[in-house]
Amino acid sequence: MNLTLRTISREQHLAYIQSLPAASHMQVPAWADVKTEWRSESLGWFDSTGQVVGAGLVLYRQLPKIKRYLAYLPEGPVLNWYAPNLEDWLRPMLAHLKRQGAFSVKMGPPVIIRRWEAAAIKAGIQNPDVKRLRDVEATHIEPRAFEVAERLRKMGWQQGEDGGAGFGDVQPRYVFQVPLENRSLESVHKGFNQLWRRNIKKAEKAGVEVVQGAYEHLGEWQRLYEITAERDHFRPRPLSYFQRMWTALNSEDPNRMRLYFAMHEGEAVAAATMLIVGGHVWYSYGASANHKREVRPSNAMQWRMLRDAYALGASVYDLRGISDSLDETDHLFGLIQFKVGTGGQAAEYLGEWDFPLNKLLHKALDMYMSRR
Repeated sequence: MNLTLRTISREQHLAYIQSLPAASHMQVPAWADVKTEWRSESLGWFDSTGQVVGAGLVLYRQLPKIKRYLAYLPEGPVLNWYAPNLEDWLRPMLAHLKRQGAFSVKMGPPVIIRRWEAAAIKAGIQNPDVKRLRDVEATHIEPRAFEVAERLRKMGWQQGEDGGAGFGDVQPRYVFQVPLENRSLESVHKGFNQLWRRNIKKAEKAGVEVVQGAYEHLGEWQRLYEITAERDHFRPRPLSYFQRMWTALNSEDPNRMRLYFAMHEGEAVAAATMLIVGGHVWYSYGASANHKREVRPSNAMQWRMLRDAYALGASVYDLRGISDSLDETDHLFGLIQFKVGTGGQAAEYLGEWDFPLNKLLHKALDMYMSRR
């Protein structure tokens, strides 16, 4: 295939994304409006007939004091990763980014390498010798993903131990997903473990009601989110971030971002944001109050969001990141424990890869990041 690469308009970029069954929410043009601290560019790959056959949202972060940039393609670019001529896709991209002043490129190929069914993970948790997801035999392995990794290495792309530490928003390498394609809602519900089904029933009996919110309810979302941040010891994003996210994403597509609240006795006790691109639906951020946890608002909310994703015709409901730790003493263990109850699958992506265009500056950045 004869390929050319050039900057494309947001309209061309969006039209290409809309022609696909799904793509990452971080590869839609509007994501650039969410990440205002980065400069952005839409790239398009064209075949010999002039048809767009691939696209990428590039975010540029400037180095302090000099006009050189880290070029970042979060969960992208969106192209045929299994193409035997992968080099013909990526070489022109590197040349273009170098001309734009990039000293280093970071990307996250949206390629899944392994999957583990919930039953295999549960068995791993019960086995005292197993400490990590990697120690559990995968239920499904994608051999072509290993070929992609091999091609990238041969081209000079580098991958850190962790899938690459980064100068920005490093995306999770391990995620938890509930497949919805060719399944009935009844089979999805049956896939939940006993505790989840019991908690959904408990919430129903207690009168928990799950409702959709709008832009004007983001203040209430923020209140619950900051309570969660304090409880779980993380630094919360400001309200302005979620307001910007809502405005940017829903201006591009009125159904790109949703907000949900679990209400009990007229009070919001849990909340979540949901993102939609084609057939891929993500549970993006979650929050909950410190009280009324016994009425199980989070389980009720997830079940409602899953049903809504199903009604939209989604092929997958994605609960986003998990740690690969299966050690019950690990502070992140509760996350996988909660998500595995949905009866879905853990999936491992290829991770993030770096290409140093200027080895000296790339090394300096690495040292700066490790000190931080």
